[in-house]
Amino acid sequence: MQQIFDTLINSFIESKVGIAEHFLSDRLAGHLKDNLNTLYEGNSMLAAGTGNKELVLKDKLVRSDVIYWLDRKHNNPWENEFFDLMDAFILYLNRECYTGITGYEFHYTLYEEGSFYKKHLDQFRNNESRQFSMIMYLNVDWVEEDGGQLSITRAEGDQQISPVNGKTVFFRSNEMEHEVLVTNKPRLSITGWLKQDN
Repeated sequence: MQQIFDTLINSFIESKVGIAEHFLSDRLAGHLKDNLNTLYEGNSMLAAGTGNKELVLKDKLVRSDVIYWLDRKHNNPWENEFFDLMDAFILYLNRECYTGITGYEFHYTLYEEGSFYKKHLDQFRNNESRQFSMIMYLNVDWVEEDGGQLSITRAEGDQQISPVNGKTVFFRSNEMEHEVLVTNKPRLSITGWLKQDN
């Protein structure tokens, strides 16, 4: 995994947005996608909101995705394998980049056809613990016409990233404004944040 970690972080250093193909192996991505679909079909995913637990707002004119939080307490072998990967990545980050990351939170995300998320920053106004944002895509055979691109605001013009299976995107939570463009078919990912205790 060292090479994939290096790729993600080197591209982040170069452009403030790290991108690595196959950060998730095809095998792990496939199992996580199956988990997500099972949860969705069982009506276990809930409408997402904006803000944190102290100040949450659910407004489908701002974001219209559904989510389900990952947790080791679920004792799901694929979620736990994902967490093992993230533990290894945080060790790497703290060793190589002195980031001081102390925790994380991740959820499954599904955008149904016609869904979107308007432009925003990931760090809360009343809580600065989120340091880095990570998005890992679970969409096989995605093409440009499917929409759902991650659009990152840049002075030289917005950067658009297609949500292709296994791809991971990494950026600072308090720096990069971004949005999810309208998707034309169900769009699946794992989204989360690397955190630092205040």
